[in-house]
Amino acid sequence: MKIHEYQGKALFADYGVAVLKHAVAGTPEDAAQAFHNLGGGLAVVKAQIHAGGRGKGTFIEHPEQRGVQLVRSADEAQQVAARMLGKTLVTIQTGPQGKKVNQVLVESGCNIAREFYLGIVLDRAAAKPVLMCSSEGGVEIEKVAAETPEKIFKEHFDPAQGLEAFQVRKLCQKLGVTGVAVRAAEQFMKQLCRLFVDLDCSLVEVNPLVLTGDGQLIALDAKMTFDDNAAFRHPELAELRDLSEENEAEIRASKTGLSYVKLDGNIGCLVNGAGLAMSTMDIIKLHGGEPANFLDVGGGANTEQVTEAFRIILSDPNVRAVLVNIFGGIMKCTTIAEAIVSAAKTVGFQVPLVVRLEGTEVEEGRRILESADVKIIPALDLTDAAQKVVAALQG
Repeated sequence: MKIHEYQGKALFADYGVAVLKHAVAGTPEDAAQAFHNLGGGLAVVKAQIHAGGRGKGTFIEHPEQRGVQLVRSADEAQQVAARMLGKTLVTIQTGPQGKKVNQVLVESGCNIAREFYLGIVLDRAAAKPVLMCSSEGGVEIEKVAAETPEKIFKEHFDPAQGLEAFQVRKLCQKLGVTGVAVRAAEQFMKQLCRLFVDLDCSLVEVNPLVLTGDGQLIALDAKMTFDDNAAFRHPELAELRDLSEENEAEIRASKTGLSYVKLDGNIGCLVNGAGLAMSTMDIIKLHGGEPANFLDVGGGANTEQVTEAFRIILSDPNVRAVLVNIFGGIMKCTTIAEAIVSAAKTVGFQVPLVVRLEGTEVEEGRRILESADVKIIPALDLTDAAQKVVAALQG
């Protein structure tokens, strides 16, 4: 689950991580009042969407407008907010369709001496969280990693012990942070790592993290993603979820217990097992196709779930063919075959359907499909299935 910047900053503040004074506005008038309440002077109006790159993003309705803009008066804050609210912001992370802006954050300015990047993720190879820092703050970290990876510094830490003071000093030395700023960095980094562990985050990112003229470290941004598998431990976070920022089909799938992610291709995929789903998408691309989704029905899916999976896949107008790839381990091939037949009756297939079954009760599952009045293109293995679904699409 992702949350907005202003929500992340509220959580930062709860953990003693320094943020600037700010207020959220849903109307241009609220933005003007927020500017006034912050004390005037210099402020920043920031569009609130679940995507990065807002400072360089542009609005479809106002191409000259950026998603982050400095303002120097209440009137200017109101005018800028009016050009943002209800409009569609396109960034490097939204895709060309963009995202609608429903709220803006009005934040006071500060005296910026330097900018850094800071992020925390789980390093699965090391089986530990890792804190990453770079002197290249305010730019896409992916670009830094690709072009100048030597500018990214890392420190793994034990989730129970937290980040150690000596690790903070090592990072400060590499970043060129000295004096009173080192003490500020210890508070900032250690508490941010504690937040990451306590709230079961999968990502915490601050870009930019700024060093002020008086040696303070302040989070100018706050990007947070939570591990959905740990949501049961944090019912208080559920109210932070903004369904308007999520894909409707993905919301629908989650309510059914399905793992679904919409992609940009035209070949729908229904697979059991995340690893097999990834392999299926890879081999579709290898043979010239483009997957329209990632969909894992899991090992214990029933007829109702598989039927709903087909409804979700076929609700995508871009889908022009469907590949079902099932390896029967926990799930029996007969179960998926019966579910396909049931789905054909209730949903109906107007596009080519390629089915590859293997594993437990596979022969009986194939017989069920052969005897049913459902137009199916059978496949013997994954390569055969990928080739047939691409051919059916092209045909």
